[in-house]
This record gives sequence, structure tokens and C-alpha cells, in this order.
Amino acid sequence: MTATYCLSLALPEPALAAFEAVFEPLGGAVVTGGRDGQGLVPWQVYLAEPPEAGELGRLLALAAEIAGIEIPDHSIEAVPDVDWVAETQKALPEVTAGRIRIRGSHITTPAPPGAIDLLIDANAAFGTGRHETTRGCLLALQDLAKRQAAQRVLDMGCGSGVLAMAAARLWPCFVLGVDNDAPSLVVAQENLRANGVADSVRLLRSDGFRSAAVAAQGPYDLILANILAEPLCRMAEDLKRHLAPAGSTVLSGLLTTQERQVIARYRAAGLRLRRRIRLAEWSTLVLERR
Repeated sequence: MTATYCLSLALPEPALAAFEAVFEPLGGAVVTGGRDGQGLVPWQVYLAEPPEAGELGRLLALAAEIAGIEIPDHSIEAVPDVDWVAETQKALPEVTAGRIRIRGSHITTPAPPGAIDLLIDANAAFGTGRHETTRGCLLALQDLAKRQAAQRVLDMGCGSGVLAMAAARLWPCFVLGVDNDAPSLVVAQENLRANGVADSVRLLRSDGFRSAAVAAQGPYDLILANILAEPLCRMAEDLKRHLAPAGSTVLSGLLTTQERQVIARYRAAGLRLRRRIRLAEWSTLVLERR
């Protein structure tokens, strides 16, 4: 993608996931920086076309509402004709979560012995595995793989496919990756091929559990959902219905301050908490069906 417009703003770190989720349909390349003197994280998204003023305002208001902050100051300007995806790829270091290594194609050093090496370049899909929520899920998956078999896995809101690919490498299993964003599924399919797991993972476009194909492939021994707290709460009953008896779910995309709300909803649906992983302000929950 060659981006010609740059939307710039600065956000509190807990708000990043909300803004990424809301702006994902625009198909831009996201770049973040280190915290500034006020503790805010510079956040930029490079776009091929600028959104209309009304649409931009709507997206900013929605993201701010989800994040629980005021609409941030922002600017949008034309930038030189540069392949910002390629530039972003060059700047991304490798990330490790347990024995899983995530790297871009610009990193060619061999992985340590026994490591699971996943190749994921920055691109038009969100979710390159470099956020604390994804790292928490990867750590949870490795812990589950030590004590639980999984033959059928569902990755709900799969994005770039990083969790689906990790599951396919940790278990001899079938994985269904579901997302409601068609461009993300195109990128995810490319990632599956690049990592040699295209035969183990099927991708499906669906708005949550609405597609009959989701139920047709279940029930699932393991369901992954790295989304946001509110949609996680809304899907609790649906998730339980698609989860096999004694099956597990890994939930992330929530702040530590939102744990109680999510845990309560899933307990009411018939699941119990087994483990929580906290990385910075973010939480990953592991629950099982009673």
C-alpha cells in the first residue's frame, strides 16, 4: 500500500486498542512511538485516501467513547508518496512470548532451538502480535498446551491470524479463524501460507457467531477472542454454546480495570476463571466451561 495521508494524534496507552479497532476498516498502516512528556503515545495511521470530515469525526468520537476519554486533538495532512508499510516493517523489532518469536521478513537471524517462529509483516491488517494483549494470549496458549489437548480451535476476531497460527503450531488441530473485516482475512490468508499452516487453518468472514458455519465446525475445545471488553461481554452466552464440555477460552483486549466485569459475565454463563495474565495495563483471562 502507498499511503498519501497521515492522521496523527496522541493517546493514553490504554486507549490504543480501542482506536486501532475502530480505525481498522480504513485499512491503514499504523505507527506508534514512545511516550511523550505527558505520558501520551504518538499514534499515526497512513491512508491511501483521507476519510470525509464527517466520517472522521464519527470514528474519533466512537473510539474515544470506547476508550473512555475525550476526543483527542488530531491532524491529517498529505505526506510524500512513500510505502509506509515497508517503512514500518523495517522499524519493527522481533517480539518473543515464551518460546514463540514473531518477526518481520526484514529479520533473518535464526530462531533459538525449540522456538516457534512466526513471520508476520506490518500490513493493512491490525494485530501483528506486538501488543500486550496478543502477547498475553500467546503465553496463555503455551500454558494450556502443556496440560490440555485441543482438536478444534476457534479464533474469534482473528485479524492477521497470529493466534490461529500459534494454535496450529502448538497442537495437531483444526483452527477456524473468524473476522468481520474482509481485507484482514486476505492478509491473514497470506500469513497462513507464509508460515506453512494454510492446510490447518480455515478463514471465515462472519459478524461474531452469526454465521451458521461457525456452529457447523464446532463445538470447540478452545476459543480465542482478543477483542475488547464490551463485545467480549456481549458474546458470553454465544461463546459458551460453541464451547465443548470442559473446553477453555482465552479472552483478551481488556484493561485490568475491566476484569471484574468480564469475569462476572462469563461466570453467569457457566465458565470459571482458571488463570489471568497481566502485562502493563492489559489483562488476559483463561476460563473453562464447568
